[in-house]
Amino acid sequence: MDAVVYFQPVNPSDTIIKVQDYAKATSQIAQTTLRSVLGQSDLDELLAHRDKINDRLREIIDGQTEPWGVKANIVEVKDVVLPESLQRVMSRQAEAEREKRAKIIHAEGEEIASIALAKAGENLAAAPASLQLRYMQTLVEMAGEKNATILPIPLDLVRQLASALK
Repeated sequence: MDAVVYFQPVNPSDTIIKVQDYAKATSQIAQTTLRSVLGQSDLDELLAHRDKINDRLREIIDGQTEPWGVKANIVEVKDVVLPESLQRVMSRQAEAEREKRAKIIHAEGEEIASIALAKAGENLAAAPASLQLRYMQTLVEMAGEKNATILPIPLDLVRQLASALK
């Protein structure tokens, strides 16, 4: 973790009398406060709300240095370096999240396709001539692939065979 703290003495007598080395003491307070506040924050909060964290750090540091006559003006978190093991865990989590979204999108697409197919089936069932035309189109598409030979069977014959087998 890396941060910058800008501070200034505002009450010189308190700065001299109440603390031996105000700059070093303020720096140590800033370091411990930084560890404490960032340790309580999750990474998403740190990345998304850095300004709020900076303000919280400044308020805490300023509150602790005020008795010494020192004012913390600005606190900025510069950098947070994550351990390599945590980076790997986060990478796996992000990959799992992407896979989850991909599966959801695929499932939604399947649902839309099934609804469209059901509607197409209803339309074809309502108009037998349309079903015959669709059958012919399918035969043409099949014949165009790999120089196949196709023997068309009339749909009426297929229906009769299906009802005879029931």
